[in-house]
Amino acid sequence: MSPGVEALLEQARAGMNRLTPQETVQAATRGALVIDTRTELQRREQGDLPGVIVIDRTVLEWRLDPASDWRIPEATGYDLEIVVVCRQGYSSSLAAASLRALGLHRATDMIGGVDAWRSAGLPFSDQPADVRY
Repeated sequence: MSPGVEALLEQARAGMNRLTPQETVQAATRGALVIDTRTELQRREQGDLPGVIVIDRTVLEWRLDPASDWRIPEATGYDLEIVVVCRQGYSSSLAAASLRALGLHRATDMIGGVDAWRSAGLPFSDQPADVRY
């Protein structure tokens, strides 16, 4: 019998210092990469966050692994601070755990996702999103 997705989520979050939306802003200020994995439809409905890099969840590991031939230029080493953002803070936890398994030991996610960002009254971007393929 499968332990279920809740157990998987608990395991993914074990040992991870998850950040609030306000802490995510502070992390970005000190140079963390904030990665938005929401779908295009979700971003259209909810809005884009300022200063984030949008990477589709299906290619996230390839774009952020410094050893990957398909990495983005910002993926310069395994000591990068990375904060993954999704709609509600669930899939971002699983994504951050996957990045940690790759050796990106400072990867984490934002508690509550963009829903929490909005509830905190933080700004949305009026600029086009920085989408990486």
